[in-house]
Amino acid sequence: MTPHYDPAIFWPMIGHFLLVSIVYVLLGIRRADAVKAGSARISQFRENRDEPAESLFVRNNLENQFELPVLFHITCLALYVTGAATLPAVLLAWIFVASRYVHAWIHITSNRIRYRQPAFMVGVLMTVLMWALLAYHLAVA
Repeated sequence: MTPHYDPAIFWPMIGHFLLVSIVYVLLGIRRADAVKAGSARISQFRENRDEPAESLFVRNNLENQFELPVLFHITCLALYVTGAATLPAVLLAWIFVASRYVHAWIHITSNRIRYRQPAFMVGVLMTVLMWALLAYHLAVA
């Protein structure tokens, strides 16, 4: 099997980085609004205690962007380094990123588990499939 070092695998990673950046900005905005509204004090954010309701879902989502996505980024890098960054891998990566945007939107708006969990599970499935592609590539190499 010929190695496939397709740099296209990095675009979904960049897409996820953009999402994380957006969530960081939104967290700052929500926290500033909470301070202006008087429902929070700046000192509350020094130790991340007592997150105000206005920013709680955003803060939780930001933390979530550093859990499963870590496995995603590692897999993308491993797929590239081993020459397994094929079109199916890139498509799985884009589906993962799309699921993260949907998950984040739900998480920072309604936070309805009923809708958030399926979006999360799509991301889990894509990550598992990407790891399976990597394992397959290593097994047949």
